[in-house]
Amino acid sequence: MSEKKYDLENRTLEFAIACRIYIGKLPKSISNIEDSKQLVRASGSIGANYIEANESLSKKDFVFRLKISRKESKEAVYWLNILNRINPEFKSETEQLIKEGKELKLIFSSIIEKYKV
Repeated sequence: MSEKKYDLENRTLEFAIACRIYIGKLPKSISNIEDSKQLVRASGSIGANYIEANESLSKKDFVFRLKISRKESKEAVYWLNILNRINPEFKSETEQLIKEGKELKLIFSSIIEKYKV
């Protein structure tokens, strides 16, 4: 296993965990709970699909899984933006997570571009 692959697996794991820790700090309103559920799914799916990509049997499957990771990165940022607007008292922490989500999306886009099928 290459060091880069491991780093990205770990980075996606850390992002999913950070999102969950962040969610635990939010007030328990109906909208926060529902939006948080969506964020949990999206943030966890990023790394899960990246791990699947690393186990893929073909280049086409590898790229397909990376595209899902990229899509889930965009979705996580979407839910973070909603939570950011509703919970301005957590702005600094939310914006750090948004930044990381956007960086993950750019990383997946770059890898996909290299492996164009």
